Parts: sequence; C-alpha cells; structure tokens
Amino acid sequence: MRLTQYLRALNALDTQGVERTSSGVLAEAAGVNPAILRKDLSLLGSYGTRGVGYVVRELADHISRTLGLDQDWRVLIVGAGNLGRALSGYAGFRSRGFHVKAMLDSDPDLVGHRVGELVVRDAAELGAVVTEQQINIAVLAVPGAAAQPLVDQLADAGVKSILSFAPHVIRAPRGVEVRRVDLSTELQILAYHAVRNDLETGQGPLSGLGTEA
Repeated sequence: MRLTQYLRALNALDTQGVERTSSGVLAEAAGVNPAILRKDLSLLGSYGTRGVGYVVRELADHISRTLGLDQDWRVLIVGAGNLGRALSGYAGFRSRGFHVKAMLDSDPDLVGHRVGELVVRDAAELGAVVTEQQINIAVLAVPGAAAQPLVDQLADAGVKSILSFAPHVIRAPRGVEVRRVDLSTELQILAYHAVRNDLETGQGPLSGLGTEA
C-alpha cells in the first residue's frame, strides 16, 4: 500500500523540521512517480495547494487517520522464540500506534519468563488473554503447522486482523484478514533479482552464464 510509503516519507521530513513539501520531493522520498502520488493523494481530499505544496504534519495526520493509526491497536504475539522476542522489542510498533500487550507460547520452559515488559503466558489462555487485553491484532511467530489452528482460535475469540510469519498457506474464516510474511520467499525473490542483475550487467559470479563460448 503506497499510503504507508507516503506516511514514512512525511514522518522523516517532519523529523527533519520540514513544514511544507512539494509532490516531487515527497514522491522521490517515497520512491514513486509524482503523477501517481498526486493521484493517490487527490483521492484523500484536497490537501495540496498548487505552487505551495503539502503541509507535512497535516498530510501525515490525515494519512494516519485514513490508515486507522489514530486508533488503539492492541497486539498479541503468539510465539516467544527468537522472532517473537525480536518483534516484541521493535520500537517502531509503538511509534505507529501498535502496542504489544501480551505474548503467548506453548513451551512450558518459556511460559512465565519475562520478555521486556511482558511475561510469557500459556497459549492455552489465548481466549482469556484476548478478552482481558482487548486484543484486536495478533502476530503469529510460530512453526507452520501451528498457524492454522491458531488462526481459527483467534477468529473464534474475535480477533479479525492477523499477521503470520509461518511459511504455510492459511485459510482465513470469513471476516478475518490474514497477512502472511514468508521470509524465505522474500530472500528467494532477492536472489532471483540479484542473478538477473548479474546477467544483465555482466558482473558477478553468474555473469558468464548464458554467453556463447
């Protein structure tokens, strides 16, 4: 979603003390074409003035509201392994309105341990934790086979937004949005583009492939 790119660029400009920006500068910072940016922002309403540009903080606030970032997003992380712990400590969540309220795991050796400000609770308490902490987003940092049952449990508990790092296709019940992040697939895509770049530029260890002897 390009709105998130615009918001990231606007927040960076705001941090630098920039009060107004042009579509050209904002488009370059966001990595998109200026015409596409102007079209996207026109759908949000009239937030730019010809010859003057955009008020950085005002536009950032409006995009945040459009994305729902002005709401209280209460996050549950399921999985207290290396990935789950790393996610729980990510400072970018809080600054963008996402607050990690609880962490669960089924491993008795991890239950009861403190991770930052959280104490890991038993995954068997999932329904109670969702109700108690008013969870509205869940993050799954669990092995692939565990993901589908957890999605079903979370849906039954009323959680409608789930981010899964499990490398498995997940069937989402009606009304539940599941976003899947497969890190191995992303690395494969990067590897593919690296190979293509080597072949096209004639550089790198694979540059000789495809050439005539």
